[in-house]
Amino acid sequence: MRTVVFVSNRTAITAETMGHSLLGQFEGHRFSEQTHPYVDTPEKAEALADKLRVSWETGEHRPIVFSTLADPATREPILRSGALVIDLFECFLGDLTGELGAEPHQTTGRSHRISDLSSYEGRIEAINYTLAHDDGADIRHYDHADVILLGVSRTAKTPTSLYLALQFSLRAANYPITPEDLEYEGLPKFLRPYRNRLFGLITDPDRLHQIRSQRRPDSRYASLDQCHYEIRQVEAMYMAERIPYVNSTLMSVEEIATTIVQRSGLRRHGF
Repeated sequence: MRTVVFVSNRTAITAETMGHSLLGQFEGHRFSEQTHPYVDTPEKAEALADKLRVSWETGEHRPIVFSTLADPATREPILRSGALVIDLFECFLGDLTGELGAEPHQTTGRSHRISDLSSYEGRIEAINYTLAHDDGADIRHYDHADVILLGVSRTAKTPTSLYLALQFSLRAANYPITPEDLEYEGLPKFLRPYRNRLFGLITDPDRLHQIRSQRRPDSRYASLDQCHYEIRQVEAMYMAERIPYVNSTLMSVEEIATTIVQRSGLRRHGF
């Protein structure tokens, strides 16, 4: 198993995201991951470099490091550690410097600063809206929604809604289609005024059976027959009502959310 380290002077989210995308191209390899955020002083960098050296000396392979350290003083000890360091800033800054004809400001935290207060507040508002309108909890303000996700229970409505709010600043409500809803033909009546904001989710019945069985084993709710019935019925409803939908079985939350934004023509709000 190969040790992989994500390091940053801030949250390390960028390093993790880029690192996972790159490592995902290598199937069959197993990785032991460590994340080191807020390495923002030379002393912290030296301490981490010592750990990397020990890891290489005691392990079969040298560690792989994905770094977004902006400060040369903290970057240097990591580069001297002997690990394979993939410097995600240095990879691109050289080309941008040449293209723009300007030197970058090596400012700690610049990549995660709040550059537009109104956009940031809009994201917080979207998150609050999404939390308040999760799982059909409040259906009174759907006219304020950017998108309303539909789906039977356990089809990733909540995580997708939260991702849309957090990453796209979209007010995303979600409503669970129940077996009772499926007994009647067509869309639930109260959703009809918002038809142009609806987007459906389905998943493979076998996968749904597996997920539900972990939550409520040996129940009718989790039975394979019930899962097949609900997916068949809700997909038929989407088609009859001309509601766009996606099968999320093999998709990550990020992929589901991006597909929804693209197919619905929603505008990603900046922040």
